[in-house]
Amino acid sequence: MSAMLSRRHLLHAAPALLGGALPSLLRAQPGEATSASPALQALIAGARQEGRIHSLGMPDDWANWRAVWADLQRLYGLVHVDTDMSSAEEIAKMEAERSNATADIGDVGFEFGPIAKARGLTRPYKPSTWAQVPDWAKDADGHWALAYTGTLAFAVNRRRVKDIPRSWQALLASDARVLVGEVGRAAQSNAAVLAAAIALGGDETRLAPALAAFARLSAQRRLVHVNGSPALMERAEADVFLLWDFNALSYRKKLPNAADYEVLIPSDGSVTSGYTTLLNRYAPHPNAAQLTREFIFSDAGQLHLARGHARPIRIDHLSLPADVTATLLPAAQYAKARALKPTVWTEEVKKLPRAWQREVLGAGR
Repeated sequence: MSAMLSRRHLLHAAPALLGGALPSLLRAQPGEATSASPALQALIAGARQEGRIHSLGMPDDWANWRAVWADLQRLYGLVHVDTDMSSAEEIAKMEAERSNATADIGDVGFEFGPIAKARGLTRPYKPSTWAQVPDWAKDADGHWALAYTGTLAFAVNRRRVKDIPRSWQALLASDARVLVGEVGRAAQSNAAVLAAAIALGGDETRLAPALAAFARLSAQRRLVHVNGSPALMERAEADVFLLWDFNALSYRKKLPNAADYEVLIPSDGSVTSGYTTLLNRYAPHPNAAQLTREFIFSDAGQLHLARGHARPIRIDHLSLPADVTATLLPAAQYAKARALKPTVWTEEVKKLPRAWQREVLGAGR
């Protein structure tokens, strides 16, 4: 395949012809092997020519994206810039810009993948390790696929909370100030609502117990409605942060006052979900976007995510180093965590913003 092929030819030829070349290449030294298939060479050449990758919602501190971007620049010369935003904001930006797109790739919560596909915003692309991604975690046509999963956790400030709440019931009975984030817009915040519902006897279609509980916190002025970050934890903007386990662990690791925080999975219920990359149908750097997805699903990319405390979707096909395993929470804490039912949840999420505004935010006025 000539290096002079058009971008359109590169995009249409590469997925069909990559075969098994890319996974083995990336498992070793990404981009440095000399035995790459012509299609892989063409994809890399196209990405190098574009020279940039603009992501949405993939900041350095989230799931160790920093290491992914560093490798993509070192190996392929891709200069990276990210615009951090919630899942809903990512889709809204792609939809508003369309043919005037500035973003190439985004990372959104499980429930937002089908929404983006239905709106015609995604480019289908199956990485070469596609067969190792469980069927439940991917779109049959390649429009989305979870790269990693997380479970909703509590990050509790031990200095500010005398009795550590280890369950939702204990948290609700305490006087702790709770950061829940932007419910209806951020998948992490939506998961906090579902996790509370599960603990209080509800599920994806029965959120009333959680909404009532959060309404009580709102009425008591105990809710913080901004998304969590290391800076907010360092400043103790809340006593308890509701975060994905990988975020809670990663954020804590970066704090000068890390010992102030204990990270735990609530013992009476939580939810496990994941995040999928979206390749923008209108991406200005489409080859770079496809190569980025390839790298994320390679052994090297999956290990980077694991080092960010996320659970790689191909974990059954990886051998995690002992130092990585040691940074994770004990398996026993996940006994009451339940996997998200994505089909049902995608529909319920559409109703959540209005319900949250009416029942929770309204209680705090």
